[in-house]
This record gives sequence, C-alpha cells and structure tokens, in this order.
Amino acid sequence: MKLKMMYSFLNSDLTIIEEALEETVQAESPLLHQASLHLLKAGGKRIRPVFVLLAGKFGAYDIDKIKNVAVALELIHMASLVHDDVIDDAELRRGKPTIKAKWDNRIAMYTGDYIFARALELMTEIEKPFAHQILANTLVELCIGEIEQIKDKYNFEQNTRNYFRRIKRKTAILIAVSCQLGAIAADVDEEIHKKLYQFGYYVGMSYQIIDDVLDFTGTEKQLGKPTGDDLHQGNITLPVLFAMRDERIRERIIKVQASTERDEIEQIIAMIKESGAIEESLLVSDRYLKKGLEILNELPQNRAKKTLRDIAKIIGKRKF
Repeated sequence: MKLKMMYSFLNSDLTIIEEALEETVQAESPLLHQASLHLLKAGGKRIRPVFVLLAGKFGAYDIDKIKNVAVALELIHMASLVHDDVIDDAELRRGKPTIKAKWDNRIAMYTGDYIFARALELMTEIEKPFAHQILANTLVELCIGEIEQIKDKYNFEQNTRNYFRRIKRKTAILIAVSCQLGAIAADVDEEIHKKLYQFGYYVGMSYQIIDDVLDFTGTEKQLGKPTGDDLHQGNITLPVLFAMRDERIRERIIKVQASTERDEIEQIIAMIKESGAIEESLLVSDRYLKKGLEILNELPQNRAKKTLRDIAKIIGKRKF
C-alpha cells in the first residue's frame, strides 16, 4: 500500500493544511512570496503534518486548532531545507532548482528566515506555554545541528556518536516534536505526549538513516540530485563511517573534496555498496524502528495508532 493511502482518511484536513501553507507564505515583498512559493510547490511528503494530525487523534481533535501546529512544523522543516541548500551549495532539491540556485544565497537566507518567523507567528495561536518551550528548545537543537554539520564537513575522523547526535538534531527531533505538539494541542495527558515524542524520535532516526542509505542506492531521478551527493558535499553518513573500517576504502574516501571528479565518486559509491556498509546501516535503522514500534504498543488503541505503525513500517523499509 502506498504511503498516502494509509492516511487517506486525513485527506480533507491535509487539504486544509496545504491551503494554510500557501496562505501563510504570502508576503508583501513579491520576491519573498515568489521564493517561498517556489519552495512550497517543490512538494514533499508532508510527513510532519501527518504525524501532528495523527498524534492529535489521541485527544480532543480540533482541526482549527491543530492545523496551526501542523503548518508551523512543516514551515520550520521547509526553512531548514532552504538554509541547508545554502550551506551545501546545492543546485537541486527534489529535482528542481533550489532557491539559492534560482535567485542567490541572500534571497535564500532571507526566505528561510521569513518562513521560520511565519511558523513562530502561527504557534502563538496555541495558548500553552509548555508547547512554546518545547518548540524553542527544538529550534535551538536544529541550529546546533546545522553548525555541527558545517563543522564536520569533510571531517573523516568523526565517529558514529557524532553522526547519531547530528541526525537527532537535524531530523529526528522535528519528527518527535511533531508527534508531541500535535498531542499537546489536543490536550492529551503528559504520559501519552511523552511516549509519542519517543515514538517520533526513534522513527525519525530510522528515517534519516534510510535517507542516507538511499543517497548511495537510489538513482538521480529518484533522489532529485546526483547519487552520492552527500559524500561529495562532505557530509559523512553512516554507510561511509561503516565502509571506512576497510582501510582500502578509507584511503579513497578521505581524499574526497568538492572538486573530486564524478568518476571517482562513482567508484567510491561502488566500493561502499560492496563493503556491506549498506546492509549494516539498514540493520541500525531497523533497531531504531523496532524501538519506536515498541513504544507505540504502550499507547491507547485507535485508528491513529494503527496508521502510525503502518507509516513507520513503510518509512523504515522504503526503497525510493
């Protein structure tokens, strides 16, 4: 079953969120509006809003209230992508020109900042100081994750601990908080929203590891960017760290830089795929996914719980 079919019962609410996203990125500046809309129209899975809505189903679900959380968290994700593309000097995002490629770095940075600000503005509709503290802490962690990624570019001496901490900050925490804040907006008990946070964290870790595997196993058409682009950009992921335990592969990898020829990158990709590093990375992803599903078992039984389980499983096994 396709991912979107699993949560098709949310379609009407997701349409409301999509319309709210488009309305929210309206700006007095035509250029700012155009750049924000360009990013929005590039698409995306909208995983974070889906998790917000499903988590809200564990409490007093009110789409008029919960949509603000869903839109805010998707905007924060979008803004982080804009900033990522500047840091990585990326030309493509989902197969389309990035904002920095279509305009320039300054426009991209201001667009990202504007989208962040609009997200925070939306969250003011949630009259729960605790929710705002969670979001503030999340934004701090996201920023630290960005700085860590910059600091660790082409740092081939880093270890798996660095990697796991970085993907927690850059990916897992936002998925975790999507689950938690969706539940908080629906007035669930603290025990439940904390478990939903844990579920989101484990699924988010699994999700990012799969993404990092797909960077080597996917095609340029599937990825919307060249295969092995993370390594070429100096972002050291789990398959690379595992592959570098082979000294022969390590000697090739540590020479990679932005100017490395594409043929060399292709050869290194082949070596990584033959090393067993892909399979080992998938096992780690599976362990995180299993922990997330165990947490889910502790939550009350409802349709949302089943859907969260189905989504988690398909995320953890995706091949696209």
